[in-house]
Amino acid sequence: MELEEIVFTIISHAGNSRSACFEALNLARNGEFDKANLCMKQAKEELSLVHNIQTGLIQEEAAGNKQELSLLLMHAEDHLMTASLAKDLICELIKMYEEKFKEKEIACNV
Repeated sequence: MELEEIVFTIISHAGNSRSACFEALNLARNGEFDKANLCMKQAKEELSLVHNIQTGLIQEEAAGNKQELSLLLMHAEDHLMTASLAKDLICELIKMYEEKFKEKEIACNV
């Protein structure tokens, strides 16, 4: 696979992951935690694909096959890091929403 194709694959999967994370957040906000968890699973799978691609690039460079550092590659890495951070933060926000909904259920049952 050519570097440009690799870069756009990274951007695509990272974008899919980030979108799934924000969809999960919206679902959690409405109390739809099963659906939110499915979206987060999809987000993690997309990130896993990207990490495998990134690992391949790192292994190639470690083997002495240096890649040209391009603005496009840096852009792809930025997308990856943004998606990764979104996943981590949104996981925590979903947990907070779950706790909030449980508290409401307890208050209603009293």
